[in-house]
Amino acid sequence: MGLAQVFSAARKDRLDLSVGSRWGVLPRLRYLSAPVLVLLSYAIGPTPMDLQFWPGAVVMVFVATLIAAFITSAGRSAWFVGVLLLFVYAVFAITLYLWLPPVQ
Repeated sequence: MGLAQVFSAARKDRLDLSVGSRWGVLPRLRYLSAPVLVLLSYAIGPTPMDLQFWPGAVVMVFVATLIAAFITSAGRSAWFVGVLLLFVYAVFAITLYLWLPPVQ
């Protein structure tokens, strides 16, 4: 299912189709992107990256996953739910900007 079909299904209030098609891609992308970024950091970055993540970032990913699972379990969508999700991600961005992880 392409991106246009995902938007079309979401517009028709078919959250199960629009989210379900993308939900299966996320674990594969997540398990591929972190190791690839670690390997690329040896060639590109000034210092190599390791897989030891800041606990605050791990908590934010966990909370975002719980919220996404809760929202998609209802099977319906509304504009207000989207606004609330944008608000949660804005809070995460502000938190990461103001409360920097400790430098090792």
